[in-house]
Amino acid sequence: MVACVFIITLYLPKQPRFRYEFEKNKAWLNKDLVSPFSFAILKTNPQVASDKKDALNHVLPIYKYDDEVFKGQGEAFLNEFDVKWKSNAFPENEKEAAKKTTYNMLQAVYKKGIIGLSAKHQKDGKHYDFTFLRDHISQRVNSQDVYTTESALDYFKSNFRSARPAIKDAILDLIESHLKPNLVFDEALTLTVEKNTVNSLSTTKGMVQKGELIVAKGSIIDDDVYQKLLSYKEAYEAQTKTIGDNRLVYLGQVLLVGFIISLLMVFLHLFRKDIFADNRQLSLILLVITSMLLALTWAIKLNISSLYYIPFCIVPIIIRILFDTRLALNLHLLVILIAGFFVPNSFEFVFYQTTAGMVAIYSIKNLVKREQLLISASFILGAYFVSFVGIALLREGSFAQIEWANFLPFVFSVLLSLLAYPLIYAFERVFGITSDVALIELTNTNNKLLRELAFKAPGTFQHSLQVANLAEAAIFKIGGNALLVRAGALYHDIGKMENPQYFIENQNTATSPHDKLPYEQSAQIIIKHVHKGIEITRKNRLPESVIDFIRTHHGNTRVDYFYQSFLKNSPEKFVDENIFRYPGPIPFSKETGVLMLADSVEAASRSLKNPDAQNINDLVERIINYKLEQNQLDDCDLTLKDLETIKLIFKTMLMSIYHVRIDYSQTV
Repeated sequence: MVACVFIITLYLPKQPRFRYEFEKNKAWLNKDLVSPFSFAILKTNPQVASDKKDALNHVLPIYKYDDEVFKGQGEAFLNEFDVKWKSNAFPENEKEAAKKTTYNMLQAVYKKGIIGLSAKHQKDGKHYDFTFLRDHISQRVNSQDVYTTESALDYFKSNFRSARPAIKDAILDLIESHLKPNLVFDEALTLTVEKNTVNSLSTTKGMVQKGELIVAKGSIIDDDVYQKLLSYKEAYEAQTKTIGDNRLVYLGQVLLVGFIISLLMVFLHLFRKDIFADNRQLSLILLVITSMLLALTWAIKLNISSLYYIPFCIVPIIIRILFDTRLALNLHLLVILIAGFFVPNSFEFVFYQTTAGMVAIYSIKNLVKREQLLISASFILGAYFVSFVGIALLREGSFAQIEWANFLPFVFSVLLSLLAYPLIYAFERVFGITSDVALIELTNTNNKLLRELAFKAPGTFQHSLQVANLAEAAIFKIGGNALLVRAGALYHDIGKMENPQYFIENQNTATSPHDKLPYEQSAQIIIKHVHKGIEITRKNRLPESVIDFIRTHHGNTRVDYFYQSFLKNSPEKFVDENIFRYPGPIPFSKETGVLMLADSVEAASRSLKNPDAQNINDLVERIINYKLEQNQLDDCDLTLKDLETIKLIFKTMLMSIYHVRIDYSQTV
C-alpha cells in the first residue's frame, strides 16, 4: 500500500493546480476574479491560424538568377551554329550577321530572365509576384515581367529580321532548343522565410494588468472573457512551475492518494475480508491502480491531444471478471477520483468515465463467451456517445456546433479496452486468481484430468456429473457462483483415481476389496481420497478455490459405515474416533456447503431400492438434517430458507433422474 502511494505520487505532475472550472456562454459562479499579476491575452486558435495564413500569403516565392545557364546555352548555340551552317549555301557575311544578332538577342533574353512557372504559385492560371534574387539583391517582380520559354521564343519570332525567310526559319529552329529557365525556384530559402515569418507572429492581443477585473460573479462568459480566462490559466500554470513549492504539492498528493487507497483498504476489510487477507490479490488490485494512474501521468507528460485515449474502462472490466461487481465499481470510482485532479474539465471527465465504467460492469455479468467482451465494448461506446452528445448539446445548444472529430479518442479508448482479455489471462497465471473463463475451461469434460477420471473410475465420474448438476441447480436458485460449484463438483472426488476399486460406485463384482481389510484400514483408504485429490489437483495447478471443494466436501464427519462396523464387531476394543473421521475443514461458503449436501444426497440415493417420491423425500430430509446436527454447516452462510430451497430442488431433480411421477401437492 505504501509502495503504491509512493510510486503514484512520485510521477504525478507537481505544479499547483488551477482552481477554477469554466465554460463558454455559462455564468461565472465563483467570486469576482481579479488578476494577481499582469499577463498577455492569447489569440484564439482560429485567429492564430488566420494570421498565419495572411502572413504566408505575403511571403513571395524566391527565385535565384543562375548565370551558368546562359554560359552553357550560349556556348552550345555557337558550336551548334558553326557545325550546322558550315555547309550552308548562304553567303558568309549573312551567316555571321545572323549569328551575331541571334547571340546578342539570346544574351538579352537571359539577362532579363527566363522563368519556369510553378503551378503551386499560379492561381487560376494567372501570373504571380515573386522575389527576384540576383547578386544578393532582391526585388519584387511579376512573372509577366520576365520571359518564359514560350514568350522568349515568341520574342525571337517577332524581333529577328532577315532578308531571307530560310535564314529566319533555321535560326528559330536552332534557338528553340537553347531556351532554358535561368530563374530557379529556391524552395529551401522560401520555406526558411515562411518559417521565420510564422515564428515572428504574435500570439497575443493586448494585456490584462495586475489588479484588473477579469470576470465578475454571475456574469456570462462570452468569447472575450473566455479567452482572458484561458490566458490567465496558462499564465498561472507557467508561473506556479517556478513559484509553487513542489514539496507541499507532493505532500498534498500523498495525502489525497493515501486517503483514497486507505478507503479501498477499509472497504476490503469490511466487505471482502478474503481479499484483504490475501497479499497476492491485494498486490493485483494495487498494481492495476498504479498502472492506470502511471498511464495517465505518461499521457499528461507527452501532452497528447486528448486524455480520453486512455482506456480507463479496462479497470472495471478486469476487476469485475476477476472479483465482483461491488469491488469493480468501488475501485473504478477511486481511480477516476484521483485522475480527476490532473485532467482538464474534471467534472466532465469524471462523468464520462463513471457512467462508462458502470455500463462496463453491468454488461459483463458473467464472462462465459468470448463475444461478451465485444458486446460490452459496444455498450461502453454507446455510453460514451450518449454522454458526448448530451454534454455537447448542454454546452453549445446546437447539433451543428458539435465537433464530431472529438469523439474519435473515445472510439480508440474502447478498442484498447479489449486488451482486458489477454490481461485477465496473465493476471490469473501470475497472481493465482480464478476467473469465470478459467472455470469454464476446467468444467470441460474433455479436460485431461477429467478424461483420466472417466477412464480410471467411470462410476466416480458419473457420480461427479450428477453431483455437479444437483449443486449447480441449487446454487443458481439461492444465489452464488454456479460455475465455481460445477468445477468443484467435477473434481471433488478426483482422488479416487488412486484406488478406484475401493469405492462402491466403481465396483462391478459382488465382492469388495474391503472384505479382507480391517475396518480401520478401510476407513483410512476412504479418507485418503481427500488428501490424494488435493495432491493431484495441486500437481495439475488447479485453483485453490476449486481445491477447497475437495478439502471440505466431507467436512470432519465420520466414515460411519466402517465406524459402526468396528463398534459392532469389536465392542471390547478401544476406538480412536479420529481414525474414522475426515480431516476437514467444514464448508465455509455457500458453494462448498451446497456441494457437501449434493454429494451426500446423490451418493445416498444410489442405495435406494425403491426410489419413489416418499423415499426420496425422506432421504433428502434425513441427509440434510443430519449435516445440520453434525454442525457441518456452521461456517457457511446458508440460511434456513436456502436449505428449504435446496431440499426442494434436490427432491425434484432426483425424482426426474429416477423417473418418479411427482405429486405436486406434496412439494408445494
